[in-house]
Amino acid sequence: MLLAISFLVTAVLYSSVGFGGGSAYLALLLIWGVPYFVFPVIALSCNIVVVSGNCFNYIRAGNLNLKLLIPYLIGSIPLAFIGGSFPIEKGLFEILLFLILMTAGTLLLFNFKSYDNKKENYKKIPTVISILIGGTLGFISGVVGIGGGIFLSPILFLIRAGKPKHIITTTSLFILINSITGIVGQLTKNEVLSEIPNYWYLLGAVLIGGQLGNFLNLKVFPVRILALVTALLVIFVALRIGFKILN
Repeated sequence: MLLAISFLVTAVLYSSVGFGGGSAYLALLLIWGVPYFVFPVIALSCNIVVVSGNCFNYIRAGNLNLKLLIPYLIGSIPLAFIGGSFPIEKGLFEILLFLILMTAGTLLLFNFKSYDNKKENYKKIPTVISILIGGTLGFISGVVGIGGGIFLSPILFLIRAGKPKHIITTTSLFILINSITGIVGQLTKNEVLSEIPNYWYLLGAVLIGGQLGNFLNLKVFPVRILALVTALLVIFVALRIGFKILN
């Protein structure tokens, strides 16, 4: 029950800024002692449940920018599959997860104000650079079991690649498609399949949390406040993992 509640709260916070929550789900599963080889499939499945609602609402609101999205997907889709099928040892997995969370949380913390930025001076990023960024994030996403959006969003804000609403929509779709591709890669590992049915209830928790987070985004709180809270949560979870590794 505590794990399900933790997943629900995580889904609320992450979905409120267009993320799926994969990085925090992984950390929670690690803290709860779940068999590590099923982490990626659980986290990616929860990502899909959470960001599907976000994607629908953002696209319906007219926030989709295909010119911004497509180059990142071209790079990420094949490498998310390759990363998902890549075997990884538990100790290395924990270290990677710590580094990813600390980096992502720090990036988000230093860029949270950009979520409400109304300036119009945006830059056109060379397609090759976008594909390389997408490919790198896709591979990391597949290996560890995240959607990659928690990296992509701060990067896009940092390089001023588009309007905040377009970046958030691009991030959500990037997470959704990467998560689907990463799961396909993860399911090439036979030991994963037997454990998955034991954690179905987590999908229900993040479904509720995702809808609540999307409501907060659209109706209640400024997005930059939600981004700040999410950044602090990510850093806190990273520190918990860091202490676990040291002990």
